[in-house]
Amino acid sequence: MTDGFSVPGPTATGPLAASVARVTELADKLGMSHGEVFDVQKLSEASGVPVDVVRALLEGRAAGEPDLQARFLQRFNLLRRTRLKPNGRRYTQQEIADGAGMSRQQAGALINGDRRPTMEHCDAIQRFFKVHAGFLTADDADALDGALRRTEQRLLQDYAGDGGDPLERLLQDHGVRGIAWRAAQLPSDKHRDKVTEWLDMLLESVKPAPDTDPSTEP
Repeated sequence: MTDGFSVPGPTATGPLAASVARVTELADKLGMSHGEVFDVQKLSEASGVPVDVVRALLEGRAAGEPDLQARFLQRFNLLRRTRLKPNGRRYTQQEIADGAGMSRQQAGALINGDRRPTMEHCDAIQRFFKVHAGFLTADDADALDGALRRTEQRLLQDYAGDGGDPLERLLQDHGVRGIAWRAAQLPSDKHRDKVTEWLDMLLESVKPAPDTDPSTEP
């Protein structure tokens, strides 16, 4: 059985809660179990947030590591455990150092927590492990929200289908899928209504003037 949770926590608020609600709605439309889309182990690996913190945040409880260096160490250790070499082994300190463009001593000091990371260190390590920017430093709630937004985009693609749906073809042909995805990530219907209002104003501004009827010309 997939390790997940059943329903969003009643006290959840803010962008994370909005993402949870949107993913829950999409899962229901696709007939997927909540445990499948909110698999805490997979969300932990995708976000870098410890499993227990992921579970607490999804349930609407306050959780997370406030100290930046402590978060960095948690995320770095998770990367070393979960992003393995093709042979299934962990990358060595020397391999990480070489790939991130630093000395073995620097890599070791960062791994052991003996040295505070700079943004350059973080960027280099993230590039080496091929994870998104901010993976090593983002606040836990923000990191989990980002992982859920990526889940949402995958579900939106599944919901749109394989291209056989006429609406999907229309969106693809007119290049507006990106607009639709971004609008879907907004936290409330009020924000999405504002986007609709702006698009209506834009359409009105570019609408061509009606042709003059020749029969009415002098």
